[in-house]
Amino acid sequence: MTAPAHPSTQRTTRPLISVFVRFVVCGGGVGLAAGGALVLIGERVPLVLANAVITVVSTVIATELHGRISFRSARGGWQVHLRSGLTVAVSYAFTTCALLVLHAVQQAPSALVEQAVYLSASAVAGVGRFALLRLVVFAPPAAPSPAPALAGRDMAVAA
Repeated sequence: MTAPAHPSTQRTTRPLISVFVRFVVCGGGVGLAAGGALVLIGERVPLVLANAVITVVSTVIATELHGRISFRSARGGWQVHLRSGLTVAVSYAFTTCALLVLHAVQQAPSALVEQAVYLSASAVAGVGRFALLRLVVFAPPAAPSPAPALAGRDMAVAA
């Protein structure tokens, strides 16, 4: 008799690369749309306000896309959006720190150096955000642990 095979889950049969590609396409698409919206709206309202509104709206849209398309998760609701928003806040803090360190080390970096630092930090933050979304925010719910089997002398019989 052979041991029963472990049922493969949808999560393990899906290649990680394809999930990451979907993540990049969804996030990149939302990022490009947000950049365009910022240009259009930034002319009519203060830039700081426009950026705040667009960041919130694009984060909500990206979270929905990542949940439905990137990770194909059934999870939803405000808790998912809150957790995803926290990953955005951490990414923002990371990229901001990278730029602050650059300006502390070099008084007047060129635009090329500044963009290289920003894009590199964004790439690292994006990979970290991908990992957090995959492992925490959109992770499948834990399977309930099986009840211990009662056998032998541990078995109690009620009469």
